[in-house]
Amino acid sequence: MNFISTRGGETVSGAQAIAQGIAKSGGLFVPEQFPEVSREELEEMLGMSYAERAAAVLHKYLDEYDYGELKSACEKAYAQFEEGDPAPLVKIDSSLYILELFHGPTCAFKDMALTLLPYLLRKGCDLTGVKEQVLILVATSGDTGKAALEGFKNAEGVKIMVFYPNDGVSKMQKLQMSTQEGDNVNVVAVRSNFDDCQTAVKTIFTSETCKEELKEKGYILSSANSINFGRLAPQIAYYFSAYLDLVSSDQISMGDKVNFAVPTGNFGNILAAYYAKRMGLPVGKLVCASNKNNILTDFIKTGVYDKRREFYKTMSPSMDILISSNLERLLFELSGRNTERTKLRMEKLAFDGVFEIYDEEKEALNELFAADFCGEDETVETIYEFFEEYQYPMDTHTACAMYAAGNYMAANKKDAAPMVVVSTASPYKFPQDVMYALTGNDIKDSFKAIKHMNIATAMKVPKSLSKLRDKPVRFTAVADKDKLYGEVLKFIDKK
Repeated sequence: MNFISTRGGETVSGAQAIAQGIAKSGGLFVPEQFPEVSREELEEMLGMSYAERAAAVLHKYLDEYDYGELKSACEKAYAQFEEGDPAPLVKIDSSLYILELFHGPTCAFKDMALTLLPYLLRKGCDLTGVKEQVLILVATSGDTGKAALEGFKNAEGVKIMVFYPNDGVSKMQKLQMSTQEGDNVNVVAVRSNFDDCQTAVKTIFTSETCKEELKEKGYILSSANSINFGRLAPQIAYYFSAYLDLVSSDQISMGDKVNFAVPTGNFGNILAAYYAKRMGLPVGKLVCASNKNNILTDFIKTGVYDKRREFYKTMSPSMDILISSNLERLLFELSGRNTERTKLRMEKLAFDGVFEIYDEEKEALNELFAADFCGEDETVETIYEFFEEYQYPMDTHTACAMYAAGNYMAANKKDAAPMVVVSTASPYKFPQDVMYALTGNDIKDSFKAIKHMNIATAMKVPKSLSKLRDKPVRFTAVADKDKLYGEVLKFIDKK
C-alpha cells in the first residue's frame, strides 16, 4: 500500500513513510486508501492472541513487510507486558468497560506502539535501502518520551533524543526519563511547554539545512511521535482487540456498535479508533475527552480551532497540549482529502493561531465525535467517586475520559451501545495526585505515595516503577526552546 502526504506532493511506500517519519512538506503520511476488514476476517480474529490480532491489522497497511516476521515481532513486543494480556478489558457493568493499556514496560499506553516501532523502523530502513544511522527526535508531554527511550535503548544503528517541558511532566515521568539506561539515548528538559518542544522538533524535521548537515554526519531523521505512521498504526489494533473481546465474552453480538471514550492530547489515540472505524470495525460514537486545556472540545463543538488561549499545567500533564498534531490527519479526511485546504489550515494555525472548518465538515465531525472536558476538581472527584463505588483506582488522564463518558451516557440514554473507556496510564505514574484524590492527603514524596496507594487500593505496583528509587539520574541538561538543534549536534558529535 502507498502513503500520501496530507499536504500533497509526495507518494511513498509504508516502509518509507515509517523510515522518513514526516513528509518533506511538513505534512503527515496517511494511507492512500483505507484497507477493509470483513466480517469473516473479524470472525477469524476472535480466536487469535493479541499479538496475532495486531499483526493482522498492521499487515493491512504494511503489506510489503513479511507477515510471519511481523507476527514474530508483535509476539516479541507484547511478551514484555506484565499481565500476559497487553490490553485487558475490565467489565464495570453491562454498559461500561475499561480498556487497560498500561501493563507495558513504562506503564503507559505508548508502550502498545513503541515496543514494536523499533522493528517497524529498522525493517522500513532495510526495505528502502537506508544505510545511514537513524536519529530519532521525540517531543514528549510525559509518556511518549520514556516509552520511546525504552523501546530504542541500545538499538543497533539508532540514536534517540527526547525533549520534554521542564515543568510540564509529573515527578515520576521526569524520573523515568532522567534515569534512562542505554548507550544511544539522550534526554533534555526544555524551558517551555510541550507545544514549543513539538514545534521545535518539527522545525528541525522540515529544515533542509538541518537535514543536509545531519546527513553529512551520517544520520537521517525519523520520529517516534505519533506523527510517524509507524507509531499510530499499532494503536489501531487495540480497538479491534477490545471489540473482539466483547464479542468472544458474549457481551455483544458481532456487528453491534461500541462507543469509545478516549483521553486526548495530541489526537493520535482517538484517531486510531477513527481509523479502525474506517476499516470496518463497528464503532459508534467516539468521545474525545480533554482536561482543562479544552481546545479539542471547543473545536468539535464549534468547528473553530483556536490556540490563542491560556495554557494550563494540570494533574493530567500528558494532555497539556494546544497543538494536536494528529488532528491534521482527520482534517484531511473531513475535507474530502483536499491537500490544499489542509495545508492552508495548518498554515493559518501556524501564523494566525486559528482556523475554522466548513459547515458540512462540522456536521460530519459531530456525526463521528462527541466531546467534553474535565477540570481539576472534576478529575479529583471522578477518581474518588469511582473508587468508592467500584474499588477501581484510575490515573488522572483516565479520569478525564471516565468523566466525559459518564456525561455522554447521561445525556444520550437512547444510545444503547456499551461504552469502553480507554485507560492510558497506571495510577502509579501519578501517585501523589491519585492519593490526594482518594484521601485528601498531599504526599510530597512519589515513592511514599506509591506505598500508601498500594495499601489503600491493593493494586499491584508495577516492577518498573518500584525499581526507580534506586536508579541513578543520568540526564540533567536544560535548554531553551530555540537551542534544541544545538543540543542535537552536541549529542551526535559526542564520542
